[in-house]
Amino acid sequence: MFATKRLRNATLAAGRRHTVGLQTDGTVTAVGDHKFGSCNVSDWCHIVAVAAGNVHMARNTGNAHTVGLKSDGTVTAVGWNRHGQCDVSDWRDIVAVAAGWCRTIGVKSDGTVVAAGRNNEGECDVGGWHDIAAVAAGDWHTVGLKWDGTVTAAGNNKYRQCNVSGWHGMVAVSAGYLHTVGLKMDGTVAASGGNKHGQCNVSDWRDIAAVAAGSYHTVGLKSDGTVIAVGLNRHGQCNVKDWRDIRAVAAGCAHTLGLKSDGTVVAAGNNEDGQCAVSGWSCIQQ
Repeated sequence: MFATKRLRNATLAAGRRHTVGLQTDGTVTAVGDHKFGSCNVSDWCHIVAVAAGNVHMARNTGNAHTVGLKSDGTVTAVGWNRHGQCDVSDWRDIVAVAAGWCRTIGVKSDGTVVAAGRNNEGECDVGGWHDIAAVAAGDWHTVGLKWDGTVTAAGNNKYRQCNVSGWHGMVAVSAGYLHTVGLKMDGTVAASGGNKHGQCNVSDWRDIAAVAAGSYHTVGLKSDGTVIAVGLNRHGQCNVKDWRDIRAVAAGCAHTLGLKSDGTVVAAGNNEDGQCAVSGWSCIQQ
C-alpha cells in the first residue's frame, strides 16, 4: 500500500497565530496568540500527534484551536469552539488528526473518517470515506489520502482545490487556504487550486520528502534536509533556503517551521503574536 511508506504522526503544527510542538515525553508546548485558549496545552500528556487549526490571514482574529491525538486513540482539543470543532472527547480508535478553520478531522484505524465543526461548504462530508491513511484540512476543504495512493476531497472547490481525483502514487497531502499539495512516491510534487501567488508552482521540485501548505505558500522538505518554498513571501515565510538538517516542516497562515534532527525548531515569517518564538525549544519529537 503506497501510503504506508512515509506516513508518520505530526509532531509540529502551525496555526494562524500559534505554533504547537510535541515533546519527546509526550507532553506539548505552544507559543503565540491564545485569546481563546489555543495554547492551553501544558497539562496534556501521552500525546502522539498534534494539529493546529489555521485561519486565512484576511480573518484578523485569534479564533484558532489545537488538537492532540493521545496514545490510546482518543482526542483532546482546546481553543475556539464556536462551531463545535473541539467537541472530540467521545472519539475513539483514532490514528491521525487534522485541524482546519472551524473543524477537526480524525482518521480511524479502520480507514474511516470522522469530523466535527463547521460544514457550510461540505468540508465535513467525509462520512462515506474509507481506506483513508491520512487527512489534511484547508480553510474550506478537506483532503483524504487513501491507502492505495489516490486522493479524495470534499468541500469548496471554487479554485479547483478539490480536483485531485486523478492523483496517484501519493504518500502525503497538505491543504492550504485555496490549494492542495500532494507528495508523490518518486519525490515529485503535485498541486491544484488557487495560484495567485505561485503557491502551486511545484512541478519542477525533485527529491522531496515532505510538504506543507500555508495560506498562500507551499513548503517542501528535500531528502538532503534542505527546504524550498514558493508563494507569497510578504512576511518572509518563504525565506528558508539557508535551513539545513531539517527533518520535518509545517506551514501556518504566514509562517513556516522546521524541525531539526537535534529536536530544535527554526521559524520564518510572521511573528506578530510570537508564533515564531521557538528558539528555546529543544525536545521536539522527530
